[in-house]
Amino acid sequence: MDVATATAENAGEIVKDELAEKCQKLFQAFLEEFQTGDGEVKYVREAEELIRPERNTLLVSFTDLEGFNQELATTIQEEYYRVYPFLCRAVRNFARDHGNVPLNKEFYVALEELPTRHKIRELSSMRIGTLVRITGQVVRTHPVHPELVSGTFLCMDCQAMIKDVPQQFKYSPPTICRNPVCNNRARFHLDTHKSKFVDFQKVRIQETQAELPRGSIPRSLEVVLRAEAVETAQAGDRCDFTGTLIVVPDVSQLSTPGVRSETSNRVGGGRQGFEAEGLKGLKALGVRELSYRLAFLACNVAPTNPRFGGKELREEEQTAESIKSQMTEKEWEKVFEMSQDKNLYHNLCTSLFPTIHGNDEVKRGILLMLFGGVPKTTMERTSLRGDINVCIVGDPSTAKSQFLKHVEEFSPRAVYTSGKASTAAGLTAAVVRDEESHEFVIEAGALMLADNGVCCIDEFDKMDLKDQVAIHEAMEQQTISITKAGVKATLNARTSILAAANPVGGRYDRSKSLKQNVQLSAPIMSRFDLFFILVDDCNEVTDYAIARRIVDLHTRIEESVDRLYSLDEIRRYLLFARQFKPKISSESEEFIVEQYKRLRQRDGSGGMSKSAWRITVRQLESMIRLSEGMARMHCCDEVQPKHVKEAFRLLNKSIIRVETPDINLEQEDELEEEQQEDANAVPDAVNGINGHVNGVNGHVNGTNGHTNGMNGHAEPGKDPKPSLRLSFHDYRRISNLLVLHLRKMEEAEEEEELKKSAVVNWYLKEIESEIDSEEELVNKKGLIEKVLHRLVHYDHILIELSQAGLKGSESAGPEEEAVLVVNPNYSLED
Repeated sequence: MDVATATAENAGEIVKDELAEKCQKLFQAFLEEFQTGDGEVKYVREAEELIRPERNTLLVSFTDLEGFNQELATTIQEEYYRVYPFLCRAVRNFARDHGNVPLNKEFYVALEELPTRHKIRELSSMRIGTLVRITGQVVRTHPVHPELVSGTFLCMDCQAMIKDVPQQFKYSPPTICRNPVCNNRARFHLDTHKSKFVDFQKVRIQETQAELPRGSIPRSLEVVLRAEAVETAQAGDRCDFTGTLIVVPDVSQLSTPGVRSETSNRVGGGRQGFEAEGLKGLKALGVRELSYRLAFLACNVAPTNPRFGGKELREEEQTAESIKSQMTEKEWEKVFEMSQDKNLYHNLCTSLFPTIHGNDEVKRGILLMLFGGVPKTTMERTSLRGDINVCIVGDPSTAKSQFLKHVEEFSPRAVYTSGKASTAAGLTAAVVRDEESHEFVIEAGALMLADNGVCCIDEFDKMDLKDQVAIHEAMEQQTISITKAGVKATLNARTSILAAANPVGGRYDRSKSLKQNVQLSAPIMSRFDLFFILVDDCNEVTDYAIARRIVDLHTRIEESVDRLYSLDEIRRYLLFARQFKPKISSESEEFIVEQYKRLRQRDGSGGMSKSAWRITVRQLESMIRLSEGMARMHCCDEVQPKHVKEAFRLLNKSIIRVETPDINLEQEDELEEEQQEDANAVPDAVNGINGHVNGVNGHVNGTNGHTNGMNGHAEPGKDPKPSLRLSFHDYRRISNLLVLHLRKMEEAEEEEELKKSAVVNWYLKEIESEIDSEEELVNKKGLIEKVLHRLVHYDHILIELSQAGLKGSESAGPEEEAVLVVNPNYSLED
């Protein structure tokens, strides 16, 4: 506009902004006249609401504005920062016309439903002062402060009152006293009673993971909220902010020590003037005095995707009816049809994870985790969690990370993080010092950002122990307590945790229990409701099916995925089903108690067959949560015994450790036979060499030949002899018995007792009550020799020594008998 020329002509007069005043009139006309479809004036009722003392903001839809007057809408969009005070005045006049409003009450306007949405990356200096809508995830919120909007000052010299001095982002007293006689320019006193204040809050938002270009660090932006917009965004929310870009002085830059002296040095040019020549690197470039930065002044905050997730999911007052009202007729029919589906459980699993073959139990567990149990609060205000935590342990290439990625993409509020790269503060919350105000503020970590969602943690076993401890409280009490740097706070972390871990040696060792396979502490393990173990077994049928599936996926990406329900339909159904709060029926109560007793007894009567971890009350609560999740999935108001049955089955599947295979004691004999068969098929010359090798083998495996002789002389080509197998439990029992005996003898230094034959005789004497016939004695002797051989050559628990050195060394005579000693590194397992 031609404001500059007007100022030159009549200096001293107050300049009128004609464009803005025209906007004010048009906007007021819009508020008075705009009607909804059924003929009533839309904004009158909302203006009457503004009479209430706590309300001061009128929410106006931008689409209504466009429909009413396109020119007005365009002007507001392009000159937003300039016309905003005039729009607020229009709202004030409108509110006064329609109700008894106090004269000094300020009013604000908030615009929503702006057609375009921008990313933080797209904001440039081009957009300063225009109306834009940006989206991002809130990572840090500051406390609410009062901000001075217009100040009333008292001149300290002549006591004159100077009213309504506008303030913008910083405290600005009047430049000169308005009394013509008084020339005071410095001494003013703010009269707080007559000045106007408004709530003010700073929020920091960051780009969401989805819109981040590869290899870039997420950009962040300070957002300023005022009036009713404060406290509408919590850390972790994904929100849309409508407002404008503004330029504010960067206080933190100005207060950096050393910068001032550097600039003055550069400008002054040194003693001889040499310092001014040439550049001193990039640091000396750029105009330092103009240290401004961009901030965003928001007038309205709305959840990014209110229908699924965003903020709506968190609000407890959401009901099934309100969700139904948000859906179209067609969507609602689909949800109803899904709830009537007899095979819903299976169909949801296949639709959620169409690219993963098999692993049905894991899919079911994750599905129930998404539905979740019902959180409860006792009379003493103690909260019982409803979220289900799942841990997947397994060999490499068993689609663990794939499950986590699927859940992260599907769930509206999911955070994916890797164990090794996360610290305790990054997972829970950090206390950081603000650059400008130098006060401590809380910055949300992964668990807070996933509040009411899922936190996927990959490589869970590789986390440091001190970082794992940070998750303890979040997993059971669902809160995060912080006492650092004078900030004491308890924050919500109502999140389900989906963790994936690798076994200790890289592959799962079936001969050990789950606890020895995974480096997790007992408290963390008991906090997981479900533990799934994925073992990579060789199985012709499944290998063929998996190979077909993967090749199919690579060749025909789109056609190979057959989903019964789309992801959006499942999201809608999930949101609807989560509104149910199923109660446990009396039948189910009995059933749950019975099953828990069964689990406890089986755990207590253990021995070696005891389950992977102790069954605690937490497992009982897990069963209740899982059965509630099953009831929710079927949209039932009551937990029935069939739901408990499925929950018990899942829990049972995940608690029982992977069964250890039987020990085949004739493994190397079979290998020898195969070698001999191969040797028979080649010419005699080569056979001679083979025989030589076998001779060596016979020397090392002396016991083998010996037992073989006893095991019946089965002629080759006739019936195959039954293989000598021993259950893992018995094998472990015998080996522990032998280790204890040998250690005792070693301590007593009775070398004769350590010889192989002496050990065999001692064992047979120990079990003589079990032997009835001579044949049984021969079999038992053969068995113990096989076990000794296996302990020496396969498990390396025992070491064979000859008198002169290690067995098999040249100095050892053939007639000398080996001495057995326990490997010094071996520790007995419980």
